Amino acid sequence: MNALTFFASLQALGALIGVAAAVWAQIAYLRALSDGVVSYAERAHLRAIGVGLRFGLLTVLLSSLGLVILAYADRAQLQPALTTSYWVLVGLAALVIVLSWALARKRVPFLLGSAAAFTAWWFLAYLTLGLLPVSSFGSAVALYVIAVAVLYAVISYARMRIDLRAYTRLS
Repeated sequence: MNALTFFASLQALGALIGVAAAVWAQIAYLRALSDGVVSYAERAHLRAIGVGLRFGLLTVLLSSLGLVILAYADRAQLQPALTTSYWVLVGLAALVIVLSWALARKRVPFLLGSAAAFTAWWFLAYLTLGLLPVSSFGSAVALYVIAVAVLYAVISYARMRIDLRAYTRLS
């Protein structure tokens, strides 16, 4: 296996680990809210999922750095910094970091922040797997905003259903 294949595979693996942890976190958080209170054990469980998210993002970023260094060392005709997909990947990674920070410090509403971070993780996974064709940075941003809006509506509906179920159980 050559270095290019190794770093590209590692980048995709990191994105998939992040997506798996993000899906697990959403399910765990909605399940934790089903009784109306997030207990200490549930918080510890959510912290463990956070470790998976950090590991996934660190893997994506380090393998991306490896790919950039490899392209420079091989004197590649097209350097990664000149491609749209590279800047979309960097922007999504930065967005995940900022949103995670804002969610941890309650600077952004949970539903909006979690929908935005969750969508960013999926976009990262699709981008690293080559399933997200990016023609321009603007089109990627527009698609991302639409996907966040749809996911926000889905998460809001799921949370409303959980709240209704908890309300009917209490009364």
